[in-house]
Amino acid sequence: MTVIEQCIVASIECADRFRLGRSVEAGLDMLEVFATADSVFELGPSVVQQQWAQLLMSMLACQQSQDWLGLADFMQYELVELLHTY
Repeated sequence: MTVIEQCIVASIECADRFRLGRSVEAGLDMLEVFATADSVFELGPSVVQQQWAQLLMSMLACQQSQDWLGLADFMQYELVELLHTY
């Protein structure tokens, strides 16, 4: 399994944890997902890097406001879609 595929699986699993109300565990997993995604996107075109930066800001805003379902949606759909561009 490639790094991108692993990141996609981890992102979906993390989103599931947020939906189940396991926000502490999911928050720790989220940090790993973000670090992996960041390493993937840092090598990409600037357009993708900008999309990643905007998505990351949206996800962190959800985390700050404790909008776990919104964060889960961003991780499961938006982040996975962006990762699929590779």
